[in-house]
Amino acid sequence: MKPQIHPQYRQVLFHDTAADAFFLVGSTITSDRRYIWKDGKEYPYVALDVSSQSHSFYTGKQKQVSAEGSVARFNKRFGAFAGKKES
Repeated sequence: MKPQIHPQYRQVLFHDTAADAFFLVGSTITSDRRYIWKDGKEYPYVALDVSSQSHSFYTGKQKQVSAEGSVARFNKRFGAFAGKKES
């Protein structure tokens, strides 16, 4: 491998601001911000909007959408157009 072309791989602290959860993970992402973690060491800090701690798919708090309700809503909005035929 060529030297000096690969990004630096190190421990980075990711913070899910929606769930207020922290993850210490190896990454090559760059950040100007730093944060002191529980172990007393300072790590690069990256704020996230969504992670597995706050995403509805992983938390099990998904919205259940009724198929019948969707069809009824569609027919209510566009049902009048279905009966018309162009001459």
